[in-house]
Amino acid sequence: MANLSAVDLSPFVFSTDAQHHRMHLLVDGIRCAKCVFQIENTLNQQPHVNAKLTMSTRRLVVEWQGDAARGNDLAHQLHSMGYATKPFESVLADETDQSHEKFLLRCMTVAGFASGNMMLLSVALWTTTAAEMGEATRALMHWVSALIALPTVLYAGRPFYQSAWAALKNKRTNMDVPISVALVLTSAMSVFEILHHGQHAYFDSVVMLVFLLLIGRYLDQRVRGKARAAAESLLQMLSGTATVISHGVHQLLPIRQLQEGMMLHVAAGEKIAADGVVEEGASQLDASLLTGESHYQDIEAGSAVVGGMINLSAPIVVRVTKATDDSLLAQVVRLMEKAEQGNAHYVRLADKIARYYTPVVHVLALATFLGWVFAGMAWQQALLIAATVLIITCPCALGLAVPVVQVVASTQLFKRGILLKSGDALERLATITKVFFDKTGTLTLGQPALQNRADIPPDRLLLAAAMARHSQHPLSQALHAFDGGAHQKISVTEHQGLGLQAVIDGRIVKLGSRKFCQITAEADQKLELWLTQEGAPPQRLIFADHLRPDAAATCYHLTAEKLSPALLSGDRQSVVARTAADVGIDDYAAELTPLHKVEKIEACHRRGEKTLMVGDGLNDAAALTAAFVSMSPATALDITQNAADIVFQGQSLSAVTVALHVARRAQALVKQNFVISLAYNMLAVPLAMAGQVTPLVAAVAMAASSIAVVLNAQRLKVQQSWMC
Repeated sequence: MANLSAVDLSPFVFSTDAQHHRMHLLVDGIRCAKCVFQIENTLNQQPHVNAKLTMSTRRLVVEWQGDAARGNDLAHQLHSMGYATKPFESVLADETDQSHEKFLLRCMTVAGFASGNMMLLSVALWTTTAAEMGEATRALMHWVSALIALPTVLYAGRPFYQSAWAALKNKRTNMDVPISVALVLTSAMSVFEILHHGQHAYFDSVVMLVFLLLIGRYLDQRVRGKARAAAESLLQMLSGTATVISHGVHQLLPIRQLQEGMMLHVAAGEKIAADGVVEEGASQLDASLLTGESHYQDIEAGSAVVGGMINLSAPIVVRVTKATDDSLLAQVVRLMEKAEQGNAHYVRLADKIARYYTPVVHVLALATFLGWVFAGMAWQQALLIAATVLIITCPCALGLAVPVVQVVASTQLFKRGILLKSGDALERLATITKVFFDKTGTLTLGQPALQNRADIPPDRLLLAAAMARHSQHPLSQALHAFDGGAHQKISVTEHQGLGLQAVIDGRIVKLGSRKFCQITAEADQKLELWLTQEGAPPQRLIFADHLRPDAAATCYHLTAEKLSPALLSGDRQSVVARTAADVGIDDYAAELTPLHKVEKIEACHRRGEKTLMVGDGLNDAAALTAAFVSMSPATALDITQNAADIVFQGQSLSAVTVALHVARRAQALVKQNFVISLAYNMLAVPLAMAGQVTPLVAAVAMAASSIAVVLNAQRLKVQQSWMC
């Protein structure tokens, strides 16, 4: 990326007044939560500076007081720390991620191809003696191996070398440091061996090591890319243009520039760009993106509206009451980033171990070399023993402990239509103590269906369905399946925000709201349309959203597991209470905003509970991110799916319990893998330091430890046979 130290950032600085400024930067080079901490800590130590960095989007928000040009100094400070920066653009972030992912894939492909070819040579080299093969033949095969291995290690090992160098250059360390040292030293020792006509070289081991580690690195990159899409999708909703009325003239203005008091013209079918109050017009709104409620809202002059709602019927004029940065949608974005910043400090067990593992490995190798030299051993042989220590303690098994279980578990879940999107989702899911469900689209199917078909005469049902074909209203769409084609040629007029009207055989026929059809019967909370025809009694069509077929069984199972299922919904109290009773949930709350859902989850966290949130609407996006772990059905919005850690296909809610069982077993296997890798090192390292292990045995032992970890992870396939 470009060096911002010589670039004027003032065009990208947002100023609320002469003294308060804000800047959004895209930071490249972030590898772990430690990077986030270092960046935030360094900037926050500056006077009157507040910096927050989100690991998934890599968006750094810096706020400061004083001169606006100070933003250049802050960006230059990041550059001096080794991090490249640019003004934040989600498209740029996507391009950077895709470029790095392709780079890892190329490296992995090269290493995999080289490993396959190296194995062909290694079989002969490791299974025969020099006498059997002949010195000349063995030397030739060693040099052929070197010609394959050395370019491969140089090319495919670049992700580790670059990461290690960046850490060392900034006086830090990470797991890539011992990996890089092991790759370089093992390759150098192999070249040394063949130059001195040694019997063994270790090119096959070093190439295989690169290949296995690149698999884990590529999986991690894919997971991070999916995670970034959540907040970026929401940020895209804050982009675009809105039609502003100024002195009677309509003009387009970027949504981010909307300010309180502006008048917006919102046509039918358009998204309301900002929070406000309706000044003119009447219509219906689809608020399901923000509230999750299946009921469509009637609005008129004086009604409050929220940015993100869809205007379904007639044009309206809205007076903006909150600037874009203060809107509900912007609050949802901030809540997601705040929650994600908290999750970014969740350090995996492997990282914790590696923090101490890295320096210990190098100290042991150096101590081994110096110890044998002082004991009178030739430096060449002492260096070979030190290399053996590095080889035998290479963190390959430790690095594979989590990814290999993740691959096996994700494969098993994929066969059940359950997709993992977060690298540590299973680890977190295994420890949950409470489950929160959304209602519409989660416990229910999210598809309104006609309830009282048996009470409607067939001819009137066909008439209603034929008229409904001329409307895009969601309840009209639910009637399309009943259209038998009997009234295909009728002429229908749509009254925006009210309903449909036609004249058939000289009689007026209406299909729409009770107000449009002039119904005076007492109203209730049910979704409805009315069909009226001159000379015939009015016909009510009642709609409802059905529960998922196994919703009640899933909630019963979670209750038996003492996971305390609860229901959080933006829908009406009566509807939520009835749904909760149908599925056997005692703990429920209705008419919640996205902020209220987050507050409920955070209250549980303060009590020490670990929550699972299952939801499908935009109103659930912040709650999904705030929860300890989250799930979403595949029918959910793209934004919600991106915010979730796990996405499940189909109508079955049992995916929640299946994922829970797999997560618990996978977590047990991860812990076993750590024990295997650490026990191996505790046994092998002393033997290697004592000179009792040859490089050949070290290479085999290193591979054996990795194989043991992989085979242990395969047990998940056998133990999950109960799912079939």
